[in-house]
Formats: sequence, structure tokens, C-alpha cells
Amino acid sequence: MPREIVNVQAGNQIGESFWRMLLAEHGLDDDGRYKGNDPLQLARVGVYFTEVEHSGHLNKYVPRSVQIDLEEGVCNRIRSGPLGGLFRPDTYVTGNSGAGNNWAKGFYTEGAELMDNILELVRKQTEATDALQGFQLLHSLGGGTGAGLGSLLLSKFREEYPDRMLSTYSILPSPKVSETVVEPYNALLSVHQLVENSDMTMCIDNEALYELTQRSLKVNQPSFDDLNTVVAQVMCGVSTSLRFPGQLNGDLRKLAMNLVPFPRLHFLIPSYAPLYDPKSRAFTRWNVRDLTSAMFDRHNLLVACDPRFGRYLTAATIFRGKVASQEAEQAVLELQKKNSSQFVEWIPDNVSVSLCSVPPVGQVQAGTCLANSTAVQELFKRTLTQFVAMFKRRAYLHWYTGEGMDSMEFSEAESNTQDLIAEYQQYQEATADEEVEYEEEYEESSGAVVYEDQAAPEDVYEENVEGVEYEE
Repeated sequence: MPREIVNVQAGNQIGESFWRMLLAEHGLDDDGRYKGNDPLQLARVGVYFTEVEHSGHLNKYVPRSVQIDLEEGVCNRIRSGPLGGLFRPDTYVTGNSGAGNNWAKGFYTEGAELMDNILELVRKQTEATDALQGFQLLHSLGGGTGAGLGSLLLSKFREEYPDRMLSTYSILPSPKVSETVVEPYNALLSVHQLVENSDMTMCIDNEALYELTQRSLKVNQPSFDDLNTVVAQVMCGVSTSLRFPGQLNGDLRKLAMNLVPFPRLHFLIPSYAPLYDPKSRAFTRWNVRDLTSAMFDRHNLLVACDPRFGRYLTAATIFRGKVASQEAEQAVLELQKKNSSQFVEWIPDNVSVSLCSVPPVGQVQAGTCLANSTAVQELFKRTLTQFVAMFKRRAYLHWYTGEGMDSMEFSEAESNTQDLIAEYQQYQEATADEEVEYEEEYEESSGAVVYEDQAAPEDVYEENVEGVEYEE
């Protein structure tokens, strides 16, 4: 029985790249009809697709997806493009006016008007599943639709489906390049919601993707298609052990279980290997050790932060292709020993390994890594600094309050982000020895008597347990 995922995309350009890659991996054409020759491709195709039977024709596989936007442009382009015949026509929900990069429009006014339609569509999709695993949401935190409407969707999903996994792929503001001036406002208001409602948030930013495609893929002027392809590779890698059989299987719940030691600290740094210039493919040979070190290389991260300035709380590695489990675990162990100072010592064996026997299309082996590192606080600090500078002068605030927002929400988002940064810092500096203090505190508060390196006096036993003799 497949454990299904419902895909909700407020970032339709990334979504399009993701579905293209998924079709290729499952041997489906642009209309969703099977053209492959490997039985493994259809074994668990039901994770993302619903099979529709046609008499006299090949069965059609329809994506379990909802496409959302507050302006029609991108959705119309998908409808009229090569994937136009793939999605069900009624799964597009669009507004007319757009959110105008305003978080409040997406969350309170324009987005709220579409919410009933979206939830009805999602309910139909979920009722048709056998064992719903959860939802994945694709959105950007800089604009109005992805940030505002995406945050509203998350809170509604959390209310309606409290026991299902909610994972998000969130495009964060880049350090140097800004798409809009009010990005810091939109991003921090969204992070405020993500902290409370998401189970796993994969952090991605465009600037890191630009550098990665220029340096590793040797594309001088990357287009959004090039960037989205890298994101799609990570998304397919994360869901690979749900979609194909393997030696060590993992799913969204197992991933979250291993990756999130504390409920608020669920912001993950994704990376992918191998990334190389297509022209040099014939001259490169990768083994498992190379893949492992590449996955933890800061140049292969999809977000602009440096893990050397933080420590890894946990990480999950997903290997694809013919990889021996012993070889993968040995490579991960060696990497941990070599860089032991970068991993917290109070979570032993904090890197999990999943193996899947089916490699990505056109590759022999590949690896995806999701790391929960305290270095991710760098992203929040950067955005918070810009946020505080504008909020101090109340710049642009009238656009938000005009849509019914209260300025207190900005203050709450600011303090919540400061708390999040402080939590990451606290666990970065924590050591294994501190546990002793916590134990002592606990024992004192519970009134237990602790004896160190000595036997308890006999009268204690006599008081507690009558009629029992203890031999010396």
C-alpha cells in the first residue's frame, strides 16, 4: 500500500520542474501515460499519482496536486505548456488581483477568499487515498502569495489534519540579491508561522542556487529553469524511498523522527551530489566516500550559510543506486570521526542512512542530504537585521495595517525569531557534560536521595521495606 503525499504548490515554477523529473523517473510521458520498461517504476507510483483507467487506452496517471496562485499568469502558462494535459483541470485555484508582494493580502484578504475552494479540493484529494502520509508545500517566503497564502494554508492543514506530516520547501530571501524591498517583513512573518505549524522545512535560497549552478554545473548565466532543476533533484531524492523499494527504507515520518530533536528546530539544510558539468561526465567517477563528502561540502548546499560556523544536531543521508549498506555506513562514520567537532556529542550516531536501489535518470549513483545544523541561524539573523532596521522606522507598515493586520504581529514575529536564534545558539554551545547538572536538578526536585560511590545505609532499606532482610 503506497503512503500517499498530496502536493500543494504556491510556487508553480519549481512545481513544474519537480513534476517533469518525477515523470522521467517513473517512465511516464507528459500526458501521464506509461512508456517505461522497468516494473519498479510503477510499483509505488501511487505515492504522487492517482491511476485513472481508460477503456481501449493506456491508463493515465494523474498527479495528486493542487496548483495555487493569486494571479493567473503562471498557472495559464502551465495549462498551455507541455504539461497542460497532465493535471486535472479543476485542481487550479487562481485569484485575479494578485498579492502585490504583500503578506497581509495573502493571509488575510485575497488569500482567505480562496481558502474554502482550496480546502475542498485538498479534501477530495485526501479522501481518495488509502494511507495519507502527509502534505508537501512549495512556496517562496519573499512575496505575497507564497508567504501569506502559504502560511495560511499551513495553519489550516494543521487544524484539519493534525496527525499528518507537513513538509515545506521554502525559498528564503538571498543574502545579497533581493527580489522585493519588503522581503524581510514577508519572510519573518512566514517564519513565525512555520515554527509553529510545519514538521520539516527545507530551506532554499536563489543566491546559493546561482553560485552552485555556476560553479558546479558550469552554467555562466543560469536561468530559473536551471535553478529549479537542482531543487527538483533534492525533492525527488527526499521522497525516493517512498517511491521505490530499497534496503534501508525511510519516509517523511522517519525522516522527521531522526532529524528533529526539538520541535521548533525543524529548519533543514538540503544538499545534493554529484553536481558536475554535463560535458565532464564521461571523465568523472564517483564512489560512496566521494558522494558522502560532497553531500556535506558547503559548496553543495542549497542555502547560503556556512556549516563550519555551527554544529550538526542531526543529518539524514539518502543514497540512490547500487550502494552497499556497509559501505555507506562506513563512509558516514569516517566523515563523522574526521569532523567530530562539527557534530554535537550529546546525540550519538546522529547521521541516519537510507538506501534506494533505483538511481536518478541518467546517473549511476546519487545522494541527497538533509542536515539540521545550528548554522541555519545565520539565515534568520540576516533577515532579522533587515527587518528591525525597517520596523524601527515603521517603513511600509501602512500597506500591511491597511489589510487588517495589527502591528503587534510584527513585534511577535520579531521576538519569536529572536527566541529561535537563541535556541539554536543554546544547543550549539551545549556539551555532553551538562546532562549531569540536569539529572541532579531533576533528582533534587523529585525528592530522590542520591548516593555516590557508597552503599545506602541499612536503616533506609528498613524504613522503606519492612520484613525484608538484606544479607551483607
